[in-house]
Amino acid sequence: MSEPRITSTLPTGPGTTTGTSTTGTDTRPEAQPRRTYLLVDGENIDATLGMSVLNRRPAPEERPRWDRIAEFAARSWGQPVTPLFFLNATSGQMPMSFVQALLAMGYRPIPVAAEGNEKVVDVAIQRTLEALADKDGDVLLASHDGDFLPQVEQLVDGERRVGVLCFREFVNAKFNELAGRGLEFFDLEGDIDAFQVPLPRVRIIPIGEFDPLRYL
Repeated sequence: MSEPRITSTLPTGPGTTTGTSTTGTDTRPEAQPRRTYLLVDGENIDATLGMSVLNRRPAPEERPRWDRIAEFAARSWGQPVTPLFFLNATSGQMPMSFVQALLAMGYRPIPVAAEGNEKVVDVAIQRTLEALADKDGDVLLASHDGDFLPQVEQLVDGERRVGVLCFREFVNAKFNELAGRGLEFFDLEGDIDAFQVPLPRVRIIPIGEFDPLRYL
């Protein structure tokens, strides 16, 4: 542990100076707490919910509670979270009511616009994951998309915790190959409780998670 700071309390006046006593003082900068970086691929989560889980456009009450996801990110690893929500703004417009809601929940919205036919949100998340490889901190990625496999594989280095937030049955199967190296999976409904209503999913349920009341 570092020694406590001891601050001089000498009075000011002609011929006197103020400062910090050098005796017993730790002049090193205070260490910043380790952080979790939460990267949300909102397009992918919404598309998977609508096309794979519900087979229709989600009703408002069926959409994820993004505040619960950010709270889970902080709670799961017990450290501060930087939540980043990536948005496709290629049209030149932003859904301002949604952006304001994200800001109120503590997210940092990142609206990005394509310059061609690129999958602009994927490109932005890939670049962010690559940048995180050079930073201390743990990473949670909310997506099912296999386009992020190279970047996630680089991050699963044994020095940090890395997790994927997803509907477990719809995540790209190649992510499973990284589980043996420490990649963690968190189900949006079962683990995170990100929804206000039960979703009509058919999936393999670990017996420890089975709740018969859900089906009665």
